[in-house]
Amino acid sequence: MDKFKKAGLLALKIGVGASVAICVAQALRLEYAVSAGTVTLLTLMTTKWDTLKLSLYRFVTFAATVLMAWALFSLTHISWAAYGLLLMLVVFFSEILGWRATISVNSVVAAHLVTAQDFSGGAVWNELQLVIIGVVIAVVLNLFHPNSSHKRQIVADLRDTEWRLQTILDRLAAYLAGGPMEEGVWGDILTLEEQIQAHILSASEYQSNTFQSHPGYYISYFEMRYEQCRILHSLYGELVRIHDIPRQAQVISDYLYYLSGYVNERNPPERQIQRLEQLFAAMREEELPKTREEFESRAVLYHVLMDIREFLRCKEDFVARLDPRQRREYWDNRPTPAP
Repeated sequence: MDKFKKAGLLALKIGVGASVAICVAQALRLEYAVSAGTVTLLTLMTTKWDTLKLSLYRFVTFAATVLMAWALFSLTHISWAAYGLLLMLVVFFSEILGWRATISVNSVVAAHLVTAQDFSGGAVWNELQLVIIGVVIAVVLNLFHPNSSHKRQIVADLRDTEWRLQTILDRLAAYLAGGPMEEGVWGDILTLEEQIQAHILSASEYQSNTFQSHPGYYISYFEMRYEQCRILHSLYGELVRIHDIPRQAQVISDYLYYLSGYVNERNPPERQIQRLEQLFAAMREEELPKTREEFESRAVLYHVLMDIREFLRCKEDFVARLDPRQRREYWDNRPTPAP
């Protein structure tokens, strides 16, 4: 999703949600009604799944905060001391449990109770209603998320990543065919790595905003492409070490051109791996190099083939990890390019 649309949607949700929460709290004649809007704000800053989990944590920690506030105020009527000790306990247990996001709301609840020095059932019920109103409105609003457009953007990012990988492989193949190493190849690899990391974050957000059980597919896919991109680091480094391109490099160049056409989402790499193994066998059948330079160049080419094998293994492992539902959803009903 475009970052401006994302920011705009979040701002709209917060503005509308906080206003509605305050209006409801005022209609119920609750004290500190504006705090209901604050609860909505803090809860809306999360995804769907995170909102549901955080809502549960809020109610659990609310009860604990009220009990600790009552206990501390029973020991000392010095409000600033009681509040400081309470915050210390709230922060400590929230950090231990990994519920840091609940601290802000609990600190507001504690401030109300300690300031008013009122721990009666009515005062606690007032605070609980503020939390309920804020959380419920946030949960309802977070159900509205443009998952369809977000998914379309992820698929577009996926296709763009494939195209960039194909382009890099073609440029490396051109170098092995005897051409010059194009400027910017190294920079393009680094840029692609950064983009894939951003795509992983986007896919993670999509996963957290849908109640389906299988969108982790996109996270795994981009992680696989990131590993392949890292392998291209090594491949590039091997190629620039070759000073005199040996004749065997043409065969590897042809293979890279062939491989780039199969860098797509739904292609199982078995046939590409088989063809690569044939290249390894052919390399072993070559007569031994006669000079040191030939030996070094041949050794580099062998390492290039090993990098290519690792590149393919990444996709093979990704395919092997697909469960039946993911295969049906993302592969079975879509065409696969013919080999």
